[in-house]
Amino acid sequence: MAENPATATDEAGQPAFNIEKLYIKNASLEVPHAPEVFRTRTQPELDIKIAIASRALEDGFYEVSLHATLTATLEETKEKNTMFLVEVVSAGIFLAQNFPTEALEVLLNVTCPNILFPYAREEISNLVTRAGFMPVYLAPLNFDEMYRQQREAMAQQEANKQA
Repeated sequence: MAENPATATDEAGQPAFNIEKLYIKNASLEVPHAPEVFRTRTQPELDIKIAIASRALEDGFYEVSLHATLTATLEETKEKNTMFLVEVVSAGIFLAQNFPTEALEVLLNVTCPNILFPYAREEISNLVTRAGFMPVYLAPLNFDEMYRQQREAMAQQEANKQA
C-alpha cells in the first residue's frame, strides 16, 4: 500500500505542504440601480479590496480564505452611484507541517493567497458577466508586498504603543 507523500515527509521531520481542497465559500452580486445602470455608456471606476484570513484546523491543516470585494461606481453629476458590487470568498484547506513559525506565516499569507486569487478572479469575472456587464479582468496581485506592508504597519503600531 502506498504511503501518503505528506505523511512520509512528516515522519522525516521535513516541511510538508499540500493543497487538500479549494472552494468558493461565499459569492454575492448586487446591482442596486438596475435597470437604469444599463443605459449608461460611461466607464465605471473600479475599486478592489482584498482581505486574507487563516485559521488552524487540526493536525497541521489550515483554512485560508481570500475575501475580494469589487465595487464599480459611476460618477453622475456630483455623486457616485454603485453600478455593481461583487464579493467573493475563495478558500482552501492546506496541509502545512513542520514549518518554522515565520515560514508558516509567509506560507499562509503569501503562498496560499497566490493559489486562491485566480479562482476568486475567475468567479468575479463570471458573476459580472452573468449580470450583463462587460467582463472584468483583475491584474495579478503581489501578495509578498501586501504581507510586507502589513508587517511594517503592525511593527509601527507596536512602536507607537511603546512610545
